[in-house]
This record gives sequence, structure tokens and C-alpha cells, in this order.
Amino acid sequence: MTGWSPRAGGGASRTGSLPDFPWDALGPAAQRARRHPGGIVDLSVGTPVDPTPEVVQRALREAADAPGYPLTAGTPALREAAAGWAARSRGAVGVDPSAVLPTVGSKELVAWLPTLLGLGPGDVVVIPEVAYPTYDVGARLAGARAVAVPPGGWPSPEQLAGGRVRLVWLNSPSNPTGAVTGADDLRAAVERARAEGAVVASDECYAELAWDVPEVPSVLDPRVAGASHEGLLLVTSLSKRSNLAGYRGGVVLGDPALVAHLLGVRKHAGMIVPAPVQAAVAAALADDEHVAAQRERYARRRRVLRSALEGAGLVVEHSEAGLYLWARSPVLGSGWELLERLADLGVLVAPGDFYGPSGTAHVRVALTATDERVDAAASRLGALDR
Repeated sequence: MTGWSPRAGGGASRTGSLPDFPWDALGPAAQRARRHPGGIVDLSVGTPVDPTPEVVQRALREAADAPGYPLTAGTPALREAAAGWAARSRGAVGVDPSAVLPTVGSKELVAWLPTLLGLGPGDVVVIPEVAYPTYDVGARLAGARAVAVPPGGWPSPEQLAGGRVRLVWLNSPSNPTGAVTGADDLRAAVERARAEGAVVASDECYAELAWDVPEVPSVLDPRVAGASHEGLLLVTSLSKRSNLAGYRGGVVLGDPALVAHLLGVRKHAGMIVPAPVQAAVAAALADDEHVAAQRERYARRRRVLRSALEGAGLVVEHSEAGLYLWARSPVLGSGWELLERLADLGVLVAPGDFYGPSGTAHVRVALTATDERVDAAASRLGALDR
């Protein structure tokens, strides 16, 4: 037996050719970093390292006896908690709990949203020029095509090549750059998408980590959305704000008609968040205290890392919010060259070209390491050979 392979014809053209998983390419640099006498400081991925809040753990334990099938739509408690969180944290007015849907983290929803919306060949998904790779992967899985545009941009006729824009991804704060899009620019993007009949999905996973800006506006804020949430979806994850990456909990909310459509498809597909996780997500969304505490942890790590990076002669750009610092060397030719120099110091980061050709000169430095590891990285950066 030769094993499974994609079929030629319909099956292969439907899913397209998926790229290699980017982080697999970090293997050699990771091995070098591990050989450092002080051990590796892994700042290449946004994996939380701090404890899951007790209020969330308790909710999970209390919901552990779950013999029946959970609700694809989510429990009333989860939906109400998400609507309340959206009002408090994101300035979203008038979110009805029925317009909330739990997801298996946010990456699952990002990857499958074009398929869930029925996109296919001839359809275009607009994504940021420097962006989370899964936006492109989701378009490919649906057989659609992703077109990357700069901030505030729109595909040219040549880029569209006769295709029709069906979905627009916004991401503020940006992963990887940490750039924040203001309310006026968000509104302009929404108005353009609505005029084209396209859905707008706003990835706001890092929105509660604002540093150098007074606020991070939401797509569901009335200044952006206007009088209704028509055509709009807010996507968020509990992984970063609540250290729930291992739980795989997230939510999508917004346009009631769109959420109802997604629910219908997800019921057929068995895309259900486990009942104990739903209870944990509800508890996390209802509690703001643990979010503030986690934010302070990241603020401290950010101060230490940014000071050390700049002290080593690197330039930190954007990074107004979110979980990463977007850095480059003023003398080295590429982010990969900088990555290799840092690996020699036992510090592993992600190269900017993982997020598109426009990120070639940069590296992404995550704040997700313990205080001890962050301090270790800072002490090593002084020896950086630029």
C-alpha cells in the first residue's frame, strides 16, 4: 500500500496546495539555541506559560460530569457571558446572546470560515499584507484565493482577475506587528466591504493587550459598525487573555444571520465545543480580574524585552499592542540572519517572512516566556553580534 495522497482533479483543486507548516523550518535554529549553556529561551510562538486562572479551572471541574452531547450553539451561560464581555471590553452595543457561537479556539474558525460561508473557486478572501498564515490557508481549504493588501488597501482589478471579494479579514492588533487600526480606518474597510457584499471578519484575539495606544477599537463598536452588525463577525480566543490555549476555547459573534448560518453548518459537521470547556469559557469571559493580572505580567516582560532589544541596537516597530514585538536589525539584510544570530545566544524567535514577503526584514518576538526566561534573554542580548 502506498498510502493516502490527494486525488487529481476535483479534490485537489478544491483544497489547493497547502504550504509547509512554517514553524517546522525553525528546527535547526531551535537545536542551536538548545545547545546554549543556559538553555533555550523560546520566544518563537505565542504559547502561554502562566497558570490557567483558578476561576476557570473550578468551572471546568464542576462541569466534568458531562454524559450528554453539548450544544453546538453554546450554553445560555456562555452566550450571555460573551455578549457581556463584548459590551464591557470591546464597546460592542446590542450584541444579542443568540448571535454568539463557541469555537474550538480561534484558529479552527479562521481556517474553516471561508468553507463554512460557502466560498469556492472564483471567490477572493482579502487578507492583510503582513498576516497570520492561517487566513491564507483558510482560503485555500475552501478552494478560494487569498489576496494580500496593505493597511487600508483593496485588491486591484489585476489582483482580482475576475474574482469576487466574498470575505475580508481584519486583524487589530496585528499578529505579528502589533499595529492597531483606528476606528475611522476600520469603518472605511467595513463600508467598502458592505458595498461589495462581502463579509468582514475581525480577528481581535489580542485586543485586551493595549500598550502604547489608549484603545483598540472593535469592528462591532458603533463608530465602526454603525447602527447594525450586518455582515460583521468578531472572532476572539481565550488562549492569550486567559491562558486557555490547552482548552481550545473561543467565540465568534456579530451579525445574527451570519451566526445562525454558521451554527447550521457546524451542527451538520459536528463542530462542537466540549461541555466542560464551554463552562470554562463562560467563566473566563465573565471575569475581568484575571485578565488584568495577566496583562500586568505581560507588561513587565514587554518592558524588559523591548529595553534589551533596543539596547542591543535593534529597531522595534509598531508593537503598540498585542503579545509580540516586531523587530529588525538596521544592518543585517534579513530577519533570518537576525534569527540565526539570536539562536547563537540561545534565543529563538520567529522570522518575519512567515507572515508574508513584506515581513522579510523583521523577526517576531513573543512575550510568552516566564519572567526568569525573559530575564535570561535580556541578559544575553547585550552580546548580540549585529
